[in-house]
Amino acid sequence: MTQTIDPFFWQDPPWSEGKPKYRLGLQPIPNSEWLNNKINPGLHGHKKNLLEASYNKVVATIDGSEEAQEILNNFIKANTKNYPDLIADMSLMIQDDLCIVRSDGDQELIAACVCSPSYWNVQSKIGKSLHNIHDPVSTLNEKIGERISKFIRQSPLMKPFKRQNWLVHGDTDRFHLREEGELNPNPETWFIRSEKETLCRFHEKYSLFTINLMFQPLHAIFKFPKARNDLIESIKTFDDDEIEYFGGKKKIRILQNYLSGKL
Repeated sequence: MTQTIDPFFWQDPPWSEGKPKYRLGLQPIPNSEWLNNKINPGLHGHKKNLLEASYNKVVATIDGSEEAQEILNNFIKANTKNYPDLIADMSLMIQDDLCIVRSDGDQELIAACVCSPSYWNVQSKIGKSLHNIHDPVSTLNEKIGERISKFIRQSPLMKPFKRQNWLVHGDTDRFHLREEGELNPNPETWFIRSEKETLCRFHEKYSLFTINLMFQPLHAIFKFPKARNDLIESIKTFDDDEIEYFGGKKKIRILQNYLSGKL
């Protein structure tokens, strides 16, 4: 799939200045920039197809989450009820995937519609605390787990924040419940998968985490030397658990050699 190169992304990528990948990195945004990504026809079709054919793979809720979904819909304003869970109808209104968590206690994931997962399955996460959800990267909990929990507990009402995550995938498929396995050994065909995320405590009891996805061809990085050098430095900050979660030592080694011009 051909991807248009976005110079704005490469001029300020999420790893700029060699930032560690696994960090809090939240910045406040105006309320007007929260839930404002109107869905395009292609993405609407992607979501609708999954909701029709694989509902239980993309939507998960726990009993008692109906209140939180109804409150959230005051902001998203889905005016139809085509699916068993309101969060599914809301997901068709905007680009973002939606995850509702409790703001206090164990901060469990109580309702979600995730149509563009990267190596995770919402059914295996629903009802779990944020601490347990982040268990696959144990050092993530050690480094920022408590900071995330504290931030959500103390976050002011209706003050949204954003961050940008990044991964490297072998294709531009949105729906990856598990790792891709062996990638094409030529990184020229790989892609940066960047997830623009927001977090907002929209009610005393509930917070919303959103994920909005974009792809950029990895080979574009050679047009932006600073982005390439910064990515090399960022990868150096990975510990063993982070390397494993990213895709393993072989994937890291190929990526580093590619970025260094050794392939």
